[in-house]
Amino acid sequence: MVLHIDWIDETGEITEKQIALLENLLNYAAEIEQVPDGAEVSISFVDNEQIRLINRDYRGKDQPTDVISFALEELGEGEVEIIGVNMPLVLGDIVISVPKAKEQAEEYGHSFMRELGFLAVHGFLHLLGYDHETEEEEKEMFSKQEQILEKYGLKR
Repeated sequence: MVLHIDWIDETGEITEKQIALLENLLNYAAEIEQVPDGAEVSISFVDNEQIRLINRDYRGKDQPTDVISFALEELGEGEVEIIGVNMPLVLGDIVISVPKAKEQAEEYGHSFMRELGFLAVHGFLHLLGYDHETEEEEKEMFSKQEQILEKYGLKR
């Protein structure tokens, strides 16, 4: 296993089997993206109210969303990189709305597990620096997501 993942399920709705599948999927994505062994990430499963508050407080959008990522390896303004300390790579946090994932799975006509996998990979790629602000970035990120999900076998 490449990644060390801290799982936080505030909804009580995610099964051990689902967590095991997501862990394998994200480790597969980490191998493809050549993430160093021992890298750390946390994944929280929340309800729509919790993700709405996070979205409002951090993104200025007062509405629920499906997934939010907080990359910790990006240096903010005025921050200094620590060099020479042998610490694990801490990628950041991914927060997923379980009700939103259920709603979108139904809307797109695929399984809840496929949607959870999609959202986890989407958030993970954001932690690695991928984005979808421009059409070019979106094309790269979304094709990378689909490639990972398809090769892993989590198809629509």
